[in-house]
Amino acid sequence: MNIMDFNVKKLAADAGTFLSRAVQFTEEKLGQAEKTELDAHLENLLSKAECTKLWTEKIMKQTEVLLQPNPNARIEEFVYEKLDRKAPSRMNNPELLGQYMIDAGNEFGPGTAYGNALIKCGETQKRIGTADRELIQTSAINFLTPLRNFIEGDYKTITKERKLLQNKRLDLDAAKTRLKKAKVAEARAAQLNTSQPEENNIMIWAEEVTKSEQEVRITQSEFDRQAEITRLLLEGISSTHAHHLRCLNDFVEAQMTYYAQCYQYMLDLQKQLGSFPSTFLSNNNQSSTTPVQSLSTPSVLASASASLPSVSNSVVTSGISELKSSSGSRKARVLYDYDAANSSELSLLADEVITVYSIPGMDSDWLMGERGNQKGKVPITYLELLN
Repeated sequence: MNIMDFNVKKLAADAGTFLSRAVQFTEEKLGQAEKTELDAHLENLLSKAECTKLWTEKIMKQTEVLLQPNPNARIEEFVYEKLDRKAPSRMNNPELLGQYMIDAGNEFGPGTAYGNALIKCGETQKRIGTADRELIQTSAINFLTPLRNFIEGDYKTITKERKLLQNKRLDLDAAKTRLKKAKVAEARAAQLNTSQPEENNIMIWAEEVTKSEQEVRITQSEFDRQAEITRLLLEGISSTHAHHLRCLNDFVEAQMTYYAQCYQYMLDLQKQLGSFPSTFLSNNNQSSTTPVQSLSTPSVLASASASLPSVSNSVVTSGISELKSSSGSRKARVLYDYDAANSSELSLLADEVITVYSIPGMDSDWLMGERGNQKGKVPITYLELLN
């Protein structure tokens, strides 16, 4: 029974406190009550905390978009994270593209120039996909997690203490308002002290003033204590900025590693595939009415030879003419991939070594090439004769 009485009294007291705060808050909004202002330093700290929270949320969300552009995948990862379960492993976009390229290359034939190039590109794309996974994992641990911990941990604590400070301020201002009203009532009663009842009334209001003054002292003390707690928490924002700066450096380093890996992968791929002369690249932009076979015509090859390195030019002017004047054969390294335009030509892969020789009546821009039991015409601008 005593416990029940205590609970009822506590509930009534809490309801009275809540009502008092609500009245004070409403009167402040209507301009009918005074409001205790926070000191400038505390206001600046509160503003800094709000600004930090706002931009941390924006940076965190946009970083998640950068690392995982697929919104459905982000939602799935969020759900699994809340369920404390590991999300199923799936191929990312570079890995999926790489797998398609490898499958296509195997379908077209690894022995063909296009099929071989597709396989090489696919393997590189899968390596980029692996690097992408490492970037996401490293960024999540070293950058996103600390930002999320601040939003879901430190800032929630700050918000809780700030709300408590607001309640203590309302309690203080409500006590000040009651004290002010008690003093006004006491002064009025003192002016009407002609009879005994009024004298008793003066004593009642004097006691009310004393009680209100005591309440103001208590609420002032509680407000000052809560303001100090809130201030100490808010001053920790500077340490948060320093910690986030270290995390930002880790994120930049992870990105630098990722892009350096991607650059190296593509550089290696470019060396494997070789690069076409600029004349051939520009021909890709011509009108669709131009036949594709025009790329292998002697006139285009002759003009393309102008863009090859000087070493290749010397081979064309000396080594090739020497080979044509003799009846022997030479080994030659293929400089660029070449797709045969018809059955009389031989497809080439960059960096492979073939045997070449000349036959009477052959065009000056072509040689016969042999690779095992395969042979056909090959353009001289794609070759570098070996000693």
